[in-house]
Amino acid sequence: MEKLLEVMRRLRAPDGCPWDRKQTHESLRPYLLEEAAEAVDAIAEGDPAKMAEELGDVLLQVAFHSVIGEEEGTFGYADVERAIVDKLIERHPHVFADRELHTAEEVLANWEKQKEEKRGPQSPCEKVPRSLPALARGYELARKLELAGDREAAARALAAGDLEAALWEVVKLFAEREENPEVALRERLSALCSNEP
Repeated sequence: MEKLLEVMRRLRAPDGCPWDRKQTHESLRPYLLEEAAEAVDAIAEGDPAKMAEELGDVLLQVAFHSVIGEEEGTFGYADVERAIVDKLIERHPHVFADRELHTAEEVLANWEKQKEEKRGPQSPCEKVPRSLPALARGYELARKLELAGDREAAARALAAGDLEAALWEVVKLFAEREENPEVALRERLSALCSNEP
């Protein structure tokens, strides 16, 4: 990581790259989303070399923001690393302390409880990032609100031409099945595009 940070600092230096020097936390937001999406695609493809490349691009975003934070005097990479290490240790008391959690469900419930204790109570809308793609955000909201999908309501909405209402009902149906519609649609599109002549 130190080598990556060194390269990033050089790119941001006064005699470095004009494009890199111009970037801010805000201007880099679309790139972070795009790189994360490309990493998800690489994982779906199952190509280890492509996964390593795309995860490297995600790591670049971490380095970029860390160096900008250093320059602003707000945070650096050491702060980013410390925050995630501390969080992992704290959220895994069954590994790093004497708490007993035996199932993945217990671990997840404990993780959510600790998040709420730290941040205070939040509404489901506050818990789900607004920057998620709409299908993924809708799925997470439907899960957190425990909303049931209704096939008949979806069909009525389609018949009435209300595609948004129909889509929302379908997203809720995905949530009931605990299947992420964003991932499902990506896989469908990937299959479609792999069959092109």
